[in-house]
Amino acid sequence: MKLSLTEQDVDKWGNCPDAEKEKKIVGRKTIKVGPWGGHGGTSWDDGSFNGVREITIVYDRCIDSIRITYDKNGKPVLSEKHGGTGGHRTSSIKLRYPEEFLTSVSGYYGSVVHSGTPVIRSLTFKSNRRTFGPFGIEEGTPFSFPMDGGLIVGFRGRSGWHLDSIGFYLSRAHTTTFLDKIHAQFKKLLRPKNGEETHSPKNGEKTHTPKQKPGKDYTY
Repeated sequence: MKLSLTEQDVDKWGNCPDAEKEKKIVGRKTIKVGPWGGHGGTSWDDGSFNGVREITIVYDRCIDSIRITYDKNGKPVLSEKHGGTGGHRTSSIKLRYPEEFLTSVSGYYGSVVHSGTPVIRSLTFKSNRRTFGPFGIEEGTPFSFPMDGGLIVGFRGRSGWHLDSIGFYLSRAHTTTFLDKIHAQFKKLLRPKNGEETHSPKNGEKTHTPKQKPGKDYTY
């Protein structure tokens, strides 16, 4: 059984950003999706932020714990560790924020032992540029959600000895292209400096172009 957002929820985000789109600005509205998994442990909710910078996962036969570093107004914010102390493998996902942002998470949930409560068995993370994982064992019930033009800005779920369930905060991403950046840079360069006046040359008047000082570079 594959779980996903409804078609109505997905469509409201608009089209998926092009490959040349570089920068994202998080919209104000967020929605909650999930959680997927079992009902063990206690609930937790990190809330929503500007984006995700880094994710650390400890796992073995299931996801034992997860910890997220968010971005809040340009500064990193580290969440609490959600889960237990088990697990023999640790992986850290470092996004190239803000150019790279988290767009989707999928995975599996089910019982590790016979008649046990369901926990998150596996997780796969996808950004606008790369795919990370799967981490854990892909056994049990799969879950996923399609996401066009949006990004994950927060996590929530349940945890105890393991990561029992997981859900997300989603926000729309508005992007600007590389050409927009160049246009803005040229407008800045063409602005008159302090104390300088600009005027249109009169008939017969020669225009004077100031010499560029050596060693001055511009980065676009």
